[in-house]
This record gives sequence, C-alpha cells and structure tokens, in this order.
Amino acid sequence: MRIIGTIAALVVASFTPLLAQESRPGETGINRFMAMGVNRPDPAPDRPEDEGEGPFERLVIRGATLIDGTGSPPVGPVDIVVENDRITQIAELGPPSLAINPALRPDKGDFEIDASGHHILPGFVDTHVHINSPYQGLAGEIVGPEYVFKLWLAHGVTTVREVGALMGLAWTLDHKRRSDAGEITSPRLMVHALLTDFDMPTPEAARIAVRAVHDQGADGLKFLGARPSVMKAAIEEAQSLGLKTAYHHAQRTVTRVNALTSARWGLDSMEHWYGLPEALFDDRTVQNYPADYNYADEQHRFGEAGRLWKQAAPRGSAKRAAVIEEFLDLDFTLSPTLTIYEANRDVMRAKEAEWHETYTHPALARHFRPNPSTHGSPHFDWTTGHEIAWRENFRLWMEFLNDYKNAGGRVTTGSDSGFFYRLFGFGYIRELELLQEAGFHPLEVIRAATLNGAELIGKELDLGSVEVGKKADFVLVEENPLANFKVLYGTGHERFNWETGQNERVGGVRYTIKDGIVWDAPALLASVKSMVDAAKQHGEPE
Repeated sequence: MRIIGTIAALVVASFTPLLAQESRPGETGINRFMAMGVNRPDPAPDRPEDEGEGPFERLVIRGATLIDGTGSPPVGPVDIVVENDRITQIAELGPPSLAINPALRPDKGDFEIDASGHHILPGFVDTHVHINSPYQGLAGEIVGPEYVFKLWLAHGVTTVREVGALMGLAWTLDHKRRSDAGEITSPRLMVHALLTDFDMPTPEAARIAVRAVHDQGADGLKFLGARPSVMKAAIEEAQSLGLKTAYHHAQRTVTRVNALTSARWGLDSMEHWYGLPEALFDDRTVQNYPADYNYADEQHRFGEAGRLWKQAAPRGSAKRAAVIEEFLDLDFTLSPTLTIYEANRDVMRAKEAEWHETYTHPALARHFRPNPSTHGSPHFDWTTGHEIAWRENFRLWMEFLNDYKNAGGRVTTGSDSGFFYRLFGFGYIRELELLQEAGFHPLEVIRAATLNGAELIGKELDLGSVEVGKKADFVLVEENPLANFKVLYGTGHERFNWETGQNERVGGVRYTIKDGIVWDAPALLASVKSMVDAAKQHGEPE
C-alpha cells in the first residue's frame, strides 16, 4: 500500500502543472495530449515571395461567367474590378454570342487575369474544420498546418470556421493573425475555442470561462455538452459578449439538452446532426440503445447512430413541422458535415478515393487506420448491415436538410476533414456533391457554401457573394461546377473526349483569391505533393 501511495503521489505531482495549464480555456485540447508525449506541429512558415501574388491596387478579372453566391443564375461574360481588396465594378459585357464592345470594358489594372471560358464564384466557406487533431499524434506525427492550409486553398476554400482550436487557442489565434496580415499561405480563420464540462463545472465557472476565451480574442465557442444550467449560462454569456456559438450535442448529454433546447437559449449552429433527431422524438425520450451498448466503443457509438433517424418523427408529422417552424423563428443554422460520415455507408469508397495516393500524407494515412485510441476511424469490424443502416440514415437525414432549406432555413457546408478517410479540401468538395444528392439545386449548394457560411460567421457584409463593395474572395475554375461539382476536385474529373477518342482530365480550381491575394491552385497542390513525396522518401510509414 505504501508503494502504491508513493506512485500515486508522484503521478499527481507530475500532473499538477498540467492541470494548472488546463485551467486556461481553449488550451485543454492539446495539453492533455502533450502529457502523453504528443508533440504539437510547428507553425506554418512565412509565405515565400513566389507564393501568391498581390494584393494589388487594381486587379481586373476579365471575361468570366459569374456565379455570385446569392442563388442568382449565372451571367457572363463579366469583367470584375478590385481596388485595394474591394470589388468596385462588375461590368456585364453583353451576350456571349456577340463581339464585346471595347467601350464596355473597364480600364486596365495593375494585374489582370484572362478568365475567358472560366467560371468565377465567391470564395468557399468551410464551417466546420480542425487544423488537425491531437489524436493523430497518438499514432505518430501530427501533419503541420502548411499542408492543411494549402489543400483548403487549392480547393477554393478562403474562409474556415475552426471549431475547437485543438492545437491550443493561442497557437490557433496566432495563425489567424498571420493569415489576416497575409504573412502565411492560408484561408481566413474564424476561431472557436472548445469548452467542455471540465472547463465549466458550474454556471458561474461557465461564464468565467466564456469571458476568458473572449478576452483572448476568440471569435466564438464550441461545446460538447454539460449540465443544462451550465450550458444555458455559457450560451447566454457568449451572446452578451458577441461571441458565436457552435454545439456538437454529444450523446452523453443530449437527453437533457437537444438541438432545440440549445437553440432556444440562443445557440447559433448545431454541428453534424446529433441532437436533431432527439428534438424530433415523439414516442420516446432516449435513443433505442441495445443493452450491451458502450459509448466508449466508437463502433457502438457510430453503429447505433446510423439507426437514429428512423426513431425521429417522420416527414409530414405535426412534430416535425413544429420543430422546423421553431428553428426558423430562432434563425438557427445547420452545419451538417455529411461528408465526414460517408465512410459509414461505404467504407471501401472512402478508403480507396483516388486522391489518397498522391495527396494524403503518410502520417494522416496511418491516422485513418481503425484504432480505438486515435478517433481516426471507428470501422473496427464494420459490416454490410452497418452500411445498409447508414444508407437509410443518410436518406432520412438528407430529407430533413432539404425540407429545412425549402422552408427558408440556413444550411451551410462543413467538412470536418482529417478523420474517417476524409482529406482536407477534397472532403469539402464532396460535401457539395452530397447536398446536391439531398435535393439542393446546384445554385442552392453554392449559396450554402458561400453566402450562408458568411452569414453564420457574421461576415456577410464582406464575404459570401460577388457584389460591389465586398472583399476580393473568389474561386476561378475553367469548367462549369453547376454541371458537375467533380470539376472542383484537385484531381479534376475524368471524361471521354469524343473528338480525340481519348480519356482526359479536366477541371480543378485554377485560381483561389483571398484578401486580394491570387494563389495558383495547381501550384499549391504541387507543393502538397512534394510534402507527401518527401515524407514517403524519408520512410514515414503509412
């Protein structure tokens, strides 16, 4: 007993500094893992002089077809003038079948892009991201932010809502500052610190924690759940300070706080879909868990989650109509992240995606292997039955999303990549495809990916649509994404050319423009490929 007591005292003593560190909100995610030997990745390097051009006093983009992000149909050709990072003119040049009258064209710029034959869209907003996860470090290296940022930008993502700051709040906010200053190659970062029940044991502690996050400069908060009185206090305090709020309604707390409960308290958005079927229960109050269920077993957790939507009130029911109506009254946003769950309905498709060979870093590939310690994939013994259940789950989930959108509700596009075989950037484009599968018109998908996301983060006056007065955030792609979202993938789209009799690759984003800085998307992808190749050459195990 004496020996055990001595060991226990040493353990407590060694963790005391760590626990003191953990008292700082937003830093808990990484510090707990650092105690287990996980090393945080180095910060993103400064942007080299030959990477990205601009910003310019006068940038002119000529001859593009405009998809403006509002839901308006395409129009073109147009010339777009940007002066000091603000759109000052959108010149419509007449029907494309006629020769363009030179008098209609704006004056020459300091820098010009010939976008003839291209489509131009607002920069995409990914409303649910992590700049990687400490869990990855339990299996080895954590891939650095440069790799992640370049994959996002190469797919047209100019703004991300970082929900958790899992690498540490100060570390993440420093990247936000450097991105805003144009010092690094990165999307714009809107940073939400994670607060858990560890940080918020009481309502007053919750208010103190929220104020601390606000004082550190975070844009908002993400919650996983706590006691109802604690959650209510935290959301109300965030509202009073102008902080945005996001909530992953974890199953361990959702019986007391579902999505509708938190929306009534002022929550801005729910993440994924947890808490939504529970708000639609009309013949039960608890999910139908089997007797041997264990939440700590991720195959149990995700396997049974795939049967949850069948337990919710169906389309056409009074309960469902009432919930949708109340969400609308509360101006509530759904950030569904369909893409991160797709492996559950077809794990082989997710594992064998064509981009993994070239662009998935070996350390990330290792993280994706099923491992109960790393949250990289829960598919330990995933069966045909699991996939069948999840396909039905997707059908019902998508049905609700489409109904909510049709009623006037806000749905955004978030990817949550870095888990479950989903690669940064590529996973985001898949989210667009999945919303189209849910019944969204391609123009509605683009609006979800741009203007809706900007509204959620409170930046709709600057971002989210191509309109005079807004910032220079654009995506240029040679193909028409409304005809086929696959042309936005970094690997492009393979099709048969009837003129040459050969298969060809088309598409991929050509330029991503953020804050008036023009990035060559293929060059960013080439840089990512170099990182992956170097890791493989150094024997980084996959």
